[in-house]
Amino acid sequence: MSKINCVAIDDEPFALEIMADDIQKISFLNLVGTFSNPMDAWELIKQGKVDLIFLDIQMPVISGTQFLRSLPKPPMVIFTTAYQQYALEGYDLDVVDYLLKPIPFDRFLKAVNKAEELFRLRSKEQQNLPVVEDVNFFFIYSEYKQIKIYFDDVLYVEGLKDYVKIYIKQQSKPILTRMNLKMMATKLPSNLFCRVHHSFIVALDKISAFQKTKLLVGEKELPIGRKFAEFFEQQYQQ
Repeated sequence: MSKINCVAIDDEPFALEIMADDIQKISFLNLVGTFSNPMDAWELIKQGKVDLIFLDIQMPVISGTQFLRSLPKPPMVIFTTAYQQYALEGYDLDVVDYLLKPIPFDRFLKAVNKAEELFRLRSKEQQNLPVVEDVNFFFIYSEYKQIKIYFDDVLYVEGLKDYVKIYIKQQSKPILTRMNLKMMATKLPSNLFCRVHHSFIVALDKISAFQKTKLLVGEKELPIGRKFAEFFEQQYQQ
């Protein structure tokens, strides 16, 4: 039975050391890295080599919640924090569990058992899926019908709370559908698209130029959010 590949992210060295020690006591966990800066874990996570993140929340470069929101297809997450006030936000982000420091080992064990159960369930579901060829399109529901959209035709997506506008090549009017931007991101390949702002996802190959705070898709200028800037530059310049 395969182990759960996990990383621990915490800007406090002592807390990171304790977490790594606890992880190594669990037979079904495989610790593949510890990081004091979430940015250093980005590439490993993006490559799909991480099944579970133990993630601190209050960190100087970027908070754990901001980091999690920036991931297009996040793995399972267990928050580890000294601050109880983030519990509701953790619930909204659909994390596996929320651990308050100092973390008793029995409470840690309960959290990782939940993660292990979820991991096995997802693995079983994946095994039961039919084998299909790679697709280059997705469907969305708009104007009372299912619309097929090719990835290559998408210029960018704009989020409007509970709706998104999908801007398509050679089409002046965007396609409007009831969906939030986070859900939209799950339909788009992370190697082709990047979230650059709270309100925008952009097709990387449609970007003609960018600066620190803005980019161009054709003649359309879009903002780059401060918390997304570093992730965007890493992904775009690969």
